[in-house]
Amino acid sequence: MADPIPFNSPYMTGKELFHIAEAKFQNRLAGDGNFTKRCHQWLQEQTGSSKALLTHSCTAALEMAALLLELQPGDEVILPSFTFVSTANAFVLRGAVPVFVDIREDTLNLDESLVEDAITTRTRAIVPVHYAGVACEMYRIMEIAARYGLKVVEDAAQGVMASYKGQALGAIGDYGAFSFHETKNVICGEGGALLVNSPTNTLQAEIIREKGTDRSRFFRGEVDKYTWQEVGSSFLPGEITAAFLWAQLQEAHWITQERLAIWHRYHCGLERLEASGAIRRPVVPVDCQHNAHMYYVLLSPELNRQAVLESLKRQEVQAVFHYVPLHDSPAGRRFGRVQGGLEVTSQQSARLIRLPLWVGITAEQQARVIDALEQAVR
Repeated sequence: MADPIPFNSPYMTGKELFHIAEAKFQNRLAGDGNFTKRCHQWLQEQTGSSKALLTHSCTAALEMAALLLELQPGDEVILPSFTFVSTANAFVLRGAVPVFVDIREDTLNLDESLVEDAITTRTRAIVPVHYAGVACEMYRIMEIAARYGLKVVEDAAQGVMASYKGQALGAIGDYGAFSFHETKNVICGEGGALLVNSPTNTLQAEIIREKGTDRSRFFRGEVDKYTWQEVGSSFLPGEITAAFLWAQLQEAHWITQERLAIWHRYHCGLERLEASGAIRRPVVPVDCQHNAHMYYVLLSPELNRQAVLESLKRQEVQAVFHYVPLHDSPAGRRFGRVQGGLEVTSQQSARLIRLPLWVGITAEQQARVIDALEQAVR
């Protein structure tokens, strides 16, 4: 019997443990040491953001963004229902109401044509989620936000090294959130980053990240002592995490190219199956430069997804579904409201299967996955 093909296998460059040892030799294991500074500089140069701040997760970055928006109870934030719970939770924690808007049929991203109808006098922000590292229609979303005086927080958890019309995801809106979770392209186990895209918001972001203190200014020699300035929390990761991440960022361009090659092998190999009507392959608009974060297929409506997944499992292929739409969850019904019918969200989320994709998967293993999927949908 052939070896199982896992859905994910975290990639290591080979430099991670060396950098971790270096952090120990420097006697700096708490956050904001040399490796954190290197990561901040790399992210700023790569994205063009005014300020990048490492966090212990993308969830933490979103929570920082919610604090920076100074939301009040009852304020509304527009976002898709087809997303991870953290996208909504970050704002619910501040007393805000997530307003769920339907997604596009092609990219599964927030449908920009429906955003304006969801805006009320309580709306404060729009949160586009770049699904699978494929950009939302950001220029249209930014135009709507500017017209109504709203902020834009990009959930770019899956968007590291991806762009929209040449501009890095996460660096287009007012704030952007990255994830470096082990399932992402560039990883450190658990980790994230907040991109602050206006210099006027940098100091407040630093204060919130450092437990509400001006500790960062103290270490730069700008104040003679640091004190409690405003509401904040401990959002920064330790230096061991940053050291691991630095090894990954140094290879981020190569990692992205490897993943794109794997993605394209799937895309070519599944062309015939799409032509048969059994599946639909991902759609990437011409203005979106994606990062091959995932390869998913949408099953034909008459196929039973659970049966397909069970068939793949019997063939030693670990494929998985994705989000249960938030508006269908107990918390989503309790804390949020729905704008429109969300028919596309319900239909597409029920048809989606993600295939194994990780640096190191071989062409032979991908051929096995494709053959297994062909068998499963017969």
